[in-house]
Amino acid sequence: MSAEYLADTVTVIRYFSKAGRIGKKAKEILNGAEKGDYRICISVITIVEIMYLSQKRRIRINLKDAIDLIGESANYSIVDLTPEIVMTSENVHFPELLDRLIMSTAKHLALPMLTCDKKIREAGIIETIWN
Repeated sequence: MSAEYLADTVTVIRYFSKAGRIGKKAKEILNGAEKGDYRICISVITIVEIMYLSQKRRIRINLKDAIDLIGESANYSIVDLTPEIVMTSENVHFPELLDRLIMSTAKHLALPMLTCDKKIREAGIIETIWN
């Protein structure tokens, strides 16, 4: 079984749209997933954010393209928001709700999260990887 990681919304958008900087270590993991070395989990919350940001024309990738890219690889999977993840979020103290739910997904699944978000990285709630 290969190592698993949860990628946050910004990471997924930057990687799939090939726009924006991705930390060296995070990029190694994402590229490794393309070769089957790792598995990347993506919260359904990220899918919702991609839909919203795409409709607002704030990102280069749209919902269908993102879902197609995820579906084309056996090394990507979408993680549903479950009652257990929501219950985990009760004890994850972070001001932004969607980030809190994504962080809770990583915490519940005991996965490190690929994120450039400095506030998430500095919060110390979950293991994060970027640089």
